[in-house]
Amino acid sequence: MPAPSVLPFTVTPTGRKSASPSTFRLTEKFVLLLVFSAFITLCFGAIFFLPDSSRLLSGVFFHSSASDGAEAKGAVGSSSSGVIEGDVESRLAKIREDHAKALQEAKDTLQKQPEKIKNEIKEEKDKVREDILRGKDGGLPEVAFNKPFGAVGREPTDKDTLEKRAKIKEMMKHAWDNYKHYAWGMNEVKPISKRGHASNLFGNIQGATIVDALDTLYIMEMHDEFKEATEWIAKNLDFSVNAEVSVFEVNIRFVGGLLSAYYLSGEEVLRKKAIELGQKLLPAFNTPTGIPWALLNLKSGVGRNWPWASGGSSILAEFGTLHLEFMHLSHLSGKPEFAEKVMNVRKVLNRLDKPQGLYPNYLNPNSGQWGQHHIGVGGAGGSTGDFFVQAWMLAENRSTTRKTFFFLVLQAIESHLIRKSNGGLTYIAEWKGGLLEHKMGHLTCFAGGMYALGADGADSDKTGHHMELAAEIARTCHESYDRTATKLGPEAFRFDGGVEAIATRQNEKYYILRPEVIETYMYMWRYTHDAKYRKWGWEAVQALEQYCRLDGGYSGIKDVYASRPGHDDVQQSFFLAETLKYLYLLFSEDDHIPFDHWVFNTEAHPLPIIRKEDATLKEKSV
Repeated sequence: MPAPSVLPFTVTPTGRKSASPSTFRLTEKFVLLLVFSAFITLCFGAIFFLPDSSRLLSGVFFHSSASDGAEAKGAVGSSSSGVIEGDVESRLAKIREDHAKALQEAKDTLQKQPEKIKNEIKEEKDKVREDILRGKDGGLPEVAFNKPFGAVGREPTDKDTLEKRAKIKEMMKHAWDNYKHYAWGMNEVKPISKRGHASNLFGNIQGATIVDALDTLYIMEMHDEFKEATEWIAKNLDFSVNAEVSVFEVNIRFVGGLLSAYYLSGEEVLRKKAIELGQKLLPAFNTPTGIPWALLNLKSGVGRNWPWASGGSSILAEFGTLHLEFMHLSHLSGKPEFAEKVMNVRKVLNRLDKPQGLYPNYLNPNSGQWGQHHIGVGGAGGSTGDFFVQAWMLAENRSTTRKTFFFLVLQAIESHLIRKSNGGLTYIAEWKGGLLEHKMGHLTCFAGGMYALGADGADSDKTGHHMELAAEIARTCHESYDRTATKLGPEAFRFDGGVEAIATRQNEKYYILRPEVIETYMYMWRYTHDAKYRKWGWEAVQALEQYCRLDGGYSGIKDVYASRPGHDDVQQSFFLAETLKYLYLLFSEDDHIPFDHWVFNTEAHPLPIIRKEDATLKEKSV
């Protein structure tokens, strides 16, 4: 047993502990240590409320060596008052020194000039922004990039074809150079006025032509132009705008254009910009049914529909064609909400009763009921035909459910809308209020390509029939061009009152550089290699050069039946994205953007068919 004089206490007859005179001083030392500890704790607590507290704390806690910690531990466990007193004083001195240094550092920070601090904050923000633009950061996972097959094809072996394709590339350069010279950074160019053209479809977002033309530049191997366009996007393309945009137009042109150019080139900034914009469009789906609004304020997230659209309805052609881009946004971001939104749209459409198997053009996003029963394949309903094709082709396996869905739509269109004129021309009419209007729009002419795609995947007994329908629609649309003075087609043409494939109303006679007829030529050439489709395409090239080409670019015309038509003074961004791209591919080899690897969105932006082994999320059958 240790000597009593070393014990810190004596035992009384009652068994209670009482301090002896010799040990009271040692207890005082412990009390003093506790007081100092409380003081130091209060000081440390204050540090947490100072600016840059993490640096202050690191100065206090992480400047001492490991040996210091060991000595302190030994001191606490020692029974010798001399050792405790010496170690405590040494430790307290060390803490005071480090604490003083930290406080002085904090004081120096707080005494900086306010302007200097502001500049340092700005420099840090600019650095973060540059890192995002260069693809170093941005909160998105890096994606391994593998260039899809067919991004670049073989040169045509036929000299005549090669020369015609070179001419189309020259047209692209003329359109691009004039946009760059007169309207760089704006949405479109006015080729007569030689200045920029604004459109309320994009709100305050700028650069529509740059983004829309991006993949065409790459496909045509205009690499210098592609590089300067990508640099502009990295530095200037801004979606933080307090403005209302068309969800449909921004999706097909901006999201689709960015995604396609990313898949072709692997430029990381394009993927990140596409996902950034996709996230800003998500609030459009915040409706009772999940059917998105047509218009959305990108800052507030408040949406609404066009006031003229059947009692506040959403438009089938607009919400029905978001599918392809949003599936790819999920694929590239790893975020399932993009795919979930558009899959819900498909579920809503499938649950609804379809009059005669057809989809009316208007749907109320609040009630989930159809608006007025206006049914057509062009205009308000046209782009949904692209959706039917895309939903079927998007996945590699082309499931039985999707196939049935797609061919039921084709069958319903054929049964209720397709008619043949007295002169033998097959056309697709429009259903209005229970009556069939014998009018076909230029936009509807994409349907020739749609039926050709259908023939490619149809059962053997239907393949020939669908290809025959595709060829007949292509011929009718060519006739709408051939029966004009300019050899360019009108916005709409009729089959009544003794006329066939001719526009009879002044407000239907204009041509705004639209691509749909040439789109069908391109599909028909790929599937049949019938020389007439290239012949018809070249006729369109010659007409564009004669009537639409100006010193400042290309312009739409006001009357296709006039020998000297006036111009509308707008070079539409889709002329570079669609019309010239389809013409170029019409005169290219089949391995350039091949159909078994790529699918085109509504704005002709090619996106690769997602392979099962690459998919980050499995799409549920509907």
